[in-house]
Parts: sequence; structure tokens; C-alpha cells
Amino acid sequence: MLTRAVLSRAALTRAVLSRAAVLIAAVVLFSAGPALGVLGAGSAPGLLSAEPALADDVRGGQQPVISTLELNKAWRVSKGAGVTVAVLDSGVDPRHRDLAGSVTVGRDFTEGANPPGVPPRRLHGTYMASLIAGHGHGRQNKLGVIGVAPKARLLSVRVILEDEEPGFREFNTAARFENVVARGIRYAVDRGARVINMSISKELATQEERAAVRYAISKGVVLVAAAGNDGAGEPDETGFAPYSYPAAFPGVVSVGATDRRLRRATFSNWNSSVLVAAPGVDIMGAGPGDEYWVGRGTSQATALVSGVAALIKAKYPEMSPPLVAQAMTASATDRPPGGYDTGTGFGVVNAAKALAEAGRLAKYTETAAGAQAQNPARPLGGGSAGRIEVVSRDQARVKVYGTIALAAALGALSSMWAIFTLVRRVRRGQSGQDA
Repeated sequence: MLTRAVLSRAALTRAVLSRAAVLIAAVVLFSAGPALGVLGAGSAPGLLSAEPALADDVRGGQQPVISTLELNKAWRVSKGAGVTVAVLDSGVDPRHRDLAGSVTVGRDFTEGANPPGVPPRRLHGTYMASLIAGHGHGRQNKLGVIGVAPKARLLSVRVILEDEEPGFREFNTAARFENVVARGIRYAVDRGARVINMSISKELATQEERAAVRYAISKGVVLVAAAGNDGAGEPDETGFAPYSYPAAFPGVVSVGATDRRLRRATFSNWNSSVLVAAPGVDIMGAGPGDEYWVGRGTSQATALVSGVAALIKAKYPEMSPPLVAQAMTASATDRPPGGYDTGTGFGVVNAAKALAEAGRLAKYTETAAGAQAQNPARPLGGGSAGRIEVVSRDQARVKVYGTIALAAALGALSSMWAIFTLVRRVRRGQSGQDA
């Protein structure tokens, strides 16, 4: 039996762009849990009618995100130049005009899932890549999608299939694809990625993934992952929304999504793995073939946070992953009462404030050294890993012995009380004779 659930992606609404206008049209896609092609509530397929819009309305649609993250202010300090962000996803279209020249197409770890000759759709991955490092197009690049780190480079690593690809079922059931995420992480690290975006989620973790996460962090790579889109469902046995991997691994920046009011979006998972949040509703992004999409999900929020991490790593290349995470959490806005909650973590990421906080933290280190440092490859406590002995106790016998012990204790107390009473009587009798 496989320990991996279906890798899910957010609901999307496609906006097809002609040269002169954006025509909103098309399909909502959603995948959740192990079922194939499951539609989320309220996401039935359909057409959305709208008036044609000029291409620069794409950038206009991004203004709420640009404002929330204070990107115009952040770009005076860093635009992500010199940093490579790996996009572990369904593939990125390197020819999209808002991404052209910024994308290196890396390895496809899903190879063999689709029948021969079937090209990857690369929808979700292109969308996420544009939010991270889209550079726009046209005069002064003022048209199309602008990402959070427009000067960063992108490494496309294909580790999931789109729901509609013919090999989707094969990919999610064949054992040979069990650890594609772990392999993708190691591949990205070894090819120079400084930030890894994982707008993907699954229910169960593997030992190989945990080791890959540890490897990436040891190399100074920041890992950012989606908290998941199951927040509207019933809580699990912990009382919270389900944990999602790789987001729930220690050391990974787990991202929740906020709505237009910067409150937790109803679909966003809420549990103690959530570190920060970012806008995740009505997010404009690019699609394959010079298309544009509007969608919602923790995927989009994750891509925005990866962009902020890229801005920090570009300005402070030697900053360790824990300090990058601290810069984003300490500077977050719209902080919940008490400073933290399981819905939005420490608050909504702000790029300008995160860069300022990173400047303050740049002189510090979070790397322990010396004899007291804990090797993450070894178990806590310093002992060698081994079998744990489980002692099974007969509860009925424990109750009998407990009752006997209680009776003996009460008997002892009664005897002591009797002795005490007798001594007092003797002393009183002696006192009366003396009188």
C-alpha cells in the first residue's frame, strides 16, 4: 500500500488572453484527497461572462496583492536578482511572454506516467512561477503578470501531473513515483536553487522526504509549502484541519491563505504547522500559451511567500533558512490576537517589512556549533536508534493489586489511629492518679 495521497492543487479560473483583450471564460478545476477529479463545493464547471478587458488590466488585477505585500517599496531594496527559485510543480511554460528568459526547464520526475508522446500541460506550475518571478512584457514590462521577485530565475522541476493528464491515475498509484518530491528537492538543491516553492500537498509523509528537507536546510535553502485546501471540512482527530506535507515538516515555511479582508480563507487548512499567510483569493497569474488565470488556494499564497523569500536571499545570500523565516514572521502584518493563531500563523507576509527585519537579523546566525550542537541526523538524547520495548500490563491485575494496596494503607492508618488513641488514654489516666 502506498503511503502517498494525491498531490492536490488549488481551484483555478482561466482567463484566456488575446493580443488586445482578456476574455474571461472557462473552467474551475479542483483536486482534493485521494479521489480523482473531485470538485470542491461551489466549484462546478461553468462559464463566467465578462466584458473584454485590455491586457494591462492583468496588472491592474494584481494591485491588491502588490499593495498588501508593499512590493513597490520592497523593490527599492531587492528584486530577487541572482537567486534561483525552484518550482516543484507540474512544469513551467518557458515561452510565456511574462516568463521568457527566466526559466530553466529541469528534470521531469513524472516521466513514464503519461503515455508516450503526450506533452505536459504545465498549467499549475506556470501559474505559480508567474507569481514568484513573472517579469511582465511590453513597454517597460508594464503589461502582464509581475511576480514578487521579477529579477529571480526559475528552475522548473516537474513532480506532479495535472488532473486532466491521462497518466494522472498511474502517477498516483504506481510505487515508482512514491518519492518524487524528495528526489525533486535534492535535484533542485544540487542545481543551485536557494528557494524551493512547493505549492503541492499530500496527507502522509515519507522518510525520504524528511531526509530531503533536512538536506536542503543544511545547504541553506529555504523551503516553502502550501498548508492545504481542506480547511472547510470537518476537523480531524486533533480538532484541527488535517496536516499537509511537505508543509508540516519542521523547517518548512507552511503557508495559509487569506481572503480579501486578510482573514483566513475558508478553504485554508488551520493547524499548528501554519507559520505565515498571504493573499489566496482572486489571484491573477499566467498560464501556458500566453493565457492568464484567476484562482484561489494556498498554492497561490505559497508562491507569493516564496517570492518574498527570494527577495531576502538576494539581498542577504548567506542568511540561514531559520532567519529568513524569522524575518517574515517577525515583520508580518494583520497579526492575530495574541500574536499567533492556527489559521494565519504569525500574520500576513509583508515584503518591505520582511526585508527591513532581515537587515536587522543579518548579523546573527542560527547555526549551532560545538560539542553541545545537536546533529539532526541523530536521535535526540544522544543514544543510538533502536527498537522501543512496549510493556503490556494486565489492567485487571493492576486494579486488584491497587485495591489490596489501598486496603493495606487504610488498615495501617487505622492501626496508627488506634495506637494514638490508646496512648492518649493512658497518659490521661496517669495524669489523674498524679493529681
